[in-house]
Amino acid sequence: MIAARIRARAALTRAAGVLAGVAGTVLAASAQAGEPPVVRAEAGIVRGTQEDGIAIFRGIPYAEAPVGERRWQPPVAKAHWEGVRDARAFGPPCFQPEARGAANNIYAEELGKMSEDCLTLNVWAPDDAANAPVLVWIHGGALVAGASSFGMYDGAHLAEEGVVVVSLNYRLGVLGFLAHPELSAESEQDISGNYGFLDQIEALRWIERNIAAFGGDPDNVTIAGESAGALSVMYLMTSPLARELFDKAVMQSSYMISTPALKEAEHGHPSAESLGLWLEEKLEADDLADLRALGPRELVAKATAAGYPTWGTVDGKVIPHQIAESFDRGEQAPVPVLAGFNSGEIRSLRRLLPPAPADAEEYEAKVRAAYGDLADRFLAIYPSDTIDESMLAATRDALYGWTAERIGRKQAAIGAPAYLYLFDHGYPAADEAGLHAFHASEIPFMFGTIWETTDNWPRIPRTEEQRTLSDAMVDYWISFARSGVPHAEGRPGWPRFGDDEAYMVFDRKPFVVNDVLGDRYELYEETVCRRRAAGDQQWNWNVGVISPPLPAKAPQCR
Repeated sequence: MIAARIRARAALTRAAGVLAGVAGTVLAASAQAGEPPVVRAEAGIVRGTQEDGIAIFRGIPYAEAPVGERRWQPPVAKAHWEGVRDARAFGPPCFQPEARGAANNIYAEELGKMSEDCLTLNVWAPDDAANAPVLVWIHGGALVAGASSFGMYDGAHLAEEGVVVVSLNYRLGVLGFLAHPELSAESEQDISGNYGFLDQIEALRWIERNIAAFGGDPDNVTIAGESAGALSVMYLMTSPLARELFDKAVMQSSYMISTPALKEAEHGHPSAESLGLWLEEKLEADDLADLRALGPRELVAKATAAGYPTWGTVDGKVIPHQIAESFDRGEQAPVPVLAGFNSGEIRSLRRLLPPAPADAEEYEAKVRAAYGDLADRFLAIYPSDTIDESMLAATRDALYGWTAERIGRKQAAIGAPAYLYLFDHGYPAADEAGLHAFHASEIPFMFGTIWETTDNWPRIPRTEEQRTLSDAMVDYWISFARSGVPHAEGRPGWPRFGDDEAYMVFDRKPFVVNDVLGDRYELYEETVCRRRAAGDQQWNWNVGVISPPLPAKAPQCR
């Protein structure tokens, strides 16, 4: 079986090389003739647009999302189409709560008309691309919102540096992640949920079959994402279904939280199937057929109003174990990784914080009641004389800092290269709004889109300092996608994470620092270990003053 897969992949690689040469000829010829670029891929012929030496193809369908009476099924691979498909406009965003576009939301962006059949991707390729590295971007949005069409995800700046950039849509919220006993019964594998992750896997399969026609190398694919996109990358790293579909991984502000199991209550989560039954009751539906009879807009609105929580599902097939367990087992993809977090993550995510205690005495009392023998360590790191800053830092470190370093340590343990970063860059509009290095603020810098953000985004100054930092980050990310080693000419070398626990810090300029987290990593490793050992507590943003009483020290916990 393994030998057959290797032979098949080798054949694909040889075909890819031929197609890449054809693609480069087609794109270059189109550019010289001043005509829209045309690509003949396995999926069909597409015509895009050409802008400043970059061929852009938007809204290419990579699969069909079963809808209506067939809703909540794995994606169906898109059949070969006849004729020339117009690929000048982005595909419609997947259905999501419309309230997320509120004017006071810095992440808001106009979505336009949404669709349930939304599985499209976009490609940016240099006109002369041939066997170029491929960077696949998975957008964030808590698995309930977002779209590949957002302006700061524009891949043109990265493509100018010689990579082929792909971004994709995937099903979100209740439409992408509902598990239900009737759905499991319909499945040959007796599983349900995770449809959004299956969409991402199907997109990677499409890329493997078709990207050579756009000048990309199917044997040099880097998957990348931020927030829920980075969470998705972690799930793809642990899913047997995604193995061999990518070669490197980038995780920006990922979070290694617990998630429901399909059929059993575990780690403080009700089973995913029971959540489906709960939603059915909340929506006054008699069965799955009633849920499928609802229109997508109505279903999303009602599920959101009911408080339906969107999670991945540990089903033993798509997601075999909790992410933390898969990494402990060393079963994650043994690929080079680049991972990190931002110093001000929670400043724009204050909804993750509980109400602040009235005073230092109440703060300390709640921490001691929750952390017991670890309370002194916690209070030494997050003192009561700066309650707001302590709460912001504690939630940041528990979700994002611990995850980034855990990824680095676990990759190092299996002999895979890991490169970690801390984004600590501020600028006047963000700092004045109390948003220094806020969640996702690194994205326009690594995409090179610092002056193309939305009206709600804190405005990045049009200065040489900002562009210089962005150029450095673009260089590091591009070189990682190309070779698995981040490098920027004239910038500090980025050490591989190891015994010295080196991080690259991005502030006004990049520089290397060792041991960024200090005792904070060990504190959260201990708390998560105890919760996992007890088996009845979640680990996510239940940190500090809202932490449940921590279980007693377990033998397997240091």
